[in-house]
Amino acid sequence: EVQLQASGGGLVQAGGSLRLSCAGSGFSFADYAIGWFRQAPGKEREGVASINPSDGRTYYADSVKGRFTISRDNAKNTVYLQMNSLKPEDTAVYYCAARLSSQAGYNYWGQGTQVTVSS
Repeated sequence: EVQLQASGGGLVQAGGSLRLSCAGSGFSFADYAIGWFRQAPGKEREGVASINPSDGRTYYADSVKGRFTISRDNAKNTVYLQMNSLKPEDTAVYYCAARLSSQAGYNYWGQGTQVTVSS
């Protein structure tokens, strides 16, 4: 059974940090690009960051560049999202997803973890 388990969310004050984890199982994790997305109440889901499977190349939304860092540990089938200098507008449910590099769409999605940043 394919699973993506996102964890690490919580409540933090503005300026604080959190590290999210995305653990995958049931598929060849090392062959998949992993992306983090978020959705705030009343807003559309947006891409936050992604990391390629082979070269480890990373991509970030402009709104998080310089504050968030995505990384992966294929030996642990886990991708991390280190979030620093958090702002209230970062408040959202964060999801991780996996896709094959050859495909545009994401094949598998995790259940989401809530991040709340208080001002």
